[in-house]
Amino acid sequence: MLSAKEKLLKFISLEINRGCDNRAVVGGMIRFLPIWNQESGGDELSPEEDEAVRAYLNGYEEMDREAREAAGLALSERLGSPVSKKASSPRPKPAQSRPRSDGARFDERRERTDRPPRFQVRKIRFDDLSVNSEMLEKPVSVIPGIGPQNSRSMAKQGIYTVRDFLYYFPRRYDDYSTFKKVNELEYGDVVTIICNVYSISTVKRGVRQLTEAVVGDGTGKIRLVWFNQPWIEQQLKAGTVYVFSGKVDEYLGRAVMNGPDWETIDADHLTTNRIVPIYSTNSQLKQSFLRRMAFNTVNHWREALGDFLPPDVRQRAKLDALPDAIAQIHFPSSQETLREARRRLAFDEVFLGQVNAVRAKADWKKASATCFRISDERITGWTDRLPYRLTEAQWRVLNEMRGDIDSGHPMNRLIQGDVGSGKTIVALLCALIVANSGGQAVLMAPTGILAEQHYQNLLKLLEAFTFPESGLNLTPGNTALLSGGTSETEKRRITDALQSGEIRLVIGTHAILEAPIQFRNLELAIIDEQHRFGVRQRAILRSKGESPHVAVMSATPIPRSLWLTVFGDLDVSVIDQLPPGRIPIETSVFPPVARERAWYFVEDQLKKGRQAYLIYPLIDSGDNGEKDEVAAVKSFERLRDEIFPHRRISLLHGKLKDAEKDTILTAFKDHEVDLLVSTSVIEVGVDVPNATVMVIEGADRFGLAQLHQFRGRVGRGDAQSYCILIPEKDDSVENDRLVAMTQTNDGFELAEKDLEKRGPGDALGTRQSGLTEFKLATLFDLELIQLARAEAERIFSADPDLSAQEHQALRVEAERVEKVIQTDIS
Repeated sequence: MLSAKEKLLKFISLEINRGCDNRAVVGGMIRFLPIWNQESGGDELSPEEDEAVRAYLNGYEEMDREAREAAGLALSERLGSPVSKKASSPRPKPAQSRPRSDGARFDERRERTDRPPRFQVRKIRFDDLSVNSEMLEKPVSVIPGIGPQNSRSMAKQGIYTVRDFLYYFPRRYDDYSTFKKVNELEYGDVVTIICNVYSISTVKRGVRQLTEAVVGDGTGKIRLVWFNQPWIEQQLKAGTVYVFSGKVDEYLGRAVMNGPDWETIDADHLTTNRIVPIYSTNSQLKQSFLRRMAFNTVNHWREALGDFLPPDVRQRAKLDALPDAIAQIHFPSSQETLREARRRLAFDEVFLGQVNAVRAKADWKKASATCFRISDERITGWTDRLPYRLTEAQWRVLNEMRGDIDSGHPMNRLIQGDVGSGKTIVALLCALIVANSGGQAVLMAPTGILAEQHYQNLLKLLEAFTFPESGLNLTPGNTALLSGGTSETEKRRITDALQSGEIRLVIGTHAILEAPIQFRNLELAIIDEQHRFGVRQRAILRSKGESPHVAVMSATPIPRSLWLTVFGDLDVSVIDQLPPGRIPIETSVFPPVARERAWYFVEDQLKKGRQAYLIYPLIDSGDNGEKDEVAAVKSFERLRDEIFPHRRISLLHGKLKDAEKDTILTAFKDHEVDLLVSTSVIEVGVDVPNATVMVIEGADRFGLAQLHQFRGRVGRGDAQSYCILIPEKDDSVENDRLVAMTQTNDGFELAEKDLEKRGPGDALGTRQSGLTEFKLATLFDLELIQLARAEAERIFSADPDLSAQEHQALRVEAERVEKVIQTDIS
């Protein structure tokens, strides 16, 4: 192995012979300094020689090329191994043309040379490009070395501008100083190894193709497997050394990596012990090209970013300067500098979102809105007529909403609670307060059948609240149900009645967003199942009124870190109690081999007059090799024809028209169907108190939040209810998510676990419209999120308009980010 001194001399020689361009070491000669610090102890250098090396490395970047060459030659001579500059090969002389005596020809040639060349294009160098913020928005094609074809390839990765490239972070890193040998690997390790390919082949297994390679490093061998990627056999060559990264699994007692990443080795990386960035690429983009272009771009333009964080924020939060963080995230000097760069950039992601959320919240609070008040005696008189008592949590949230609509400013509140916690009755009571006082209110549900259910509950409330002292002046004639299934005649009547103000409370679906629907004085908008409506739809609904009060409800419990980031502009109310007398649902995990036992259990419940749901992750198995057991259509046919031929059974999935779905759900609710086979479309369903058993096939394919939502379809009556989880494979019976489902019925506890394991989109049950996908921040880093929130609130409390000089850059950056998000949403 080369000593530190020998490595340094090698790089000095390489630098001098490539023109001292500071690229012999990836990241510049300064990147060799940490290696010198670690390894130079064994070279027995004098303190003066060691100091000369450090001065050379530290000052190299600032020198011009001539000074670099002189310094390198002098240092190598001082270290006792003078390097020599290779003579460059003489260029061949151009062929001599024979002299011509024709004066006209000579004049013609002279005339041509006087013309500007028609096709000559001057090559753009980095030195020709200015370093300013305007250049950050230029297309990547301005970067020397990136032509039209590479620009198109980079666009596929979301890289359109210079700024995009600076923020196109590596997906991982290869640390060439910490590789493990094959004989050091342990099951479960996520590692990077350097191995020689001994053999590679592709075989067909049913509908799938399996490419298998055997690789090793002299200490042992490991099997690598890729499914349906036969081209890898042509790309990996036997007898060649590559870098492989992935998780070490066990198969039949031997180590295996499934679908590992791989790339060719750059010899410079091995000799310099560098931390090497690995970027996401595509078939047209080479890793080496992207890395080289990233290096040039970061070096030239990182200072153009400036730093939008005020110095006092950076100091309190102990954060790196932005240009330094960008340099270190792409080409880290050490694991420590990489951690610090990640922390700064992750803070930026959260902080900018919080700045915009706090500003939106402040702007919302500045607006004025109509006040609606109801006395404690009157609201108590109403609730006393309910067939149940509101929980303390329901009262607390109802009173928070009453305070909002009586404040003179628009309500902007998120109401969340576990499945069955009673959010809808709280929302309906708030809507009744507004409508009974002459304002118009709308409650918007994600499906027609759910809107119908809410409307029927409203009619029951109106009947219960019609008594002499109630003060209720609202009748069914002042209400309406509007959905996709509403006839055109009825829709026209409702539209006219909303515009005239005759209808004061309407419940419906996205049909309410249609352009012809106009309100006379919309004062309250309530959106059920918040995560199923995009930001754009919510904005349209708000625009239907002057400054309407807005409440959004989520049946999916949302962890604090998530609602701070996703719903940071909203006040949050939590109904954290379930109504008394609820019987906890018993949840079990059955291995696939015990599926028949599950059917016996279902049949036993049906004999008692109960009903059951059977949930599947796929509509059909198709031609992609999926098992029939996880596909709803194939399973429905088998259940109908072989297992439950004597039962009434229906099939529900997302490809059906809305009217068909509503018909099936209504039949199930009315007990005209015993068994409902469904895909995840049932997640937002209706109350069927008689349904007591839920079987979920392929349960390991769903997130915890979604499994909990499914389970919430049962347990709504007085009888004990059950949920049976059947994973796709026997070895998934101990799956962490499935085990967690058997241990608790607490949706908030499950949501925290789901957020940590699967991410924000899955913790909400579906991908949240308008949710910025963080590149580096993690939503379970609550400390960082709270720090960002606190700093944003501190700034706005002192400078609400961000008009102070020290906040100008922050205001510009926050507006730029908000504009990007809104563009993505629309």
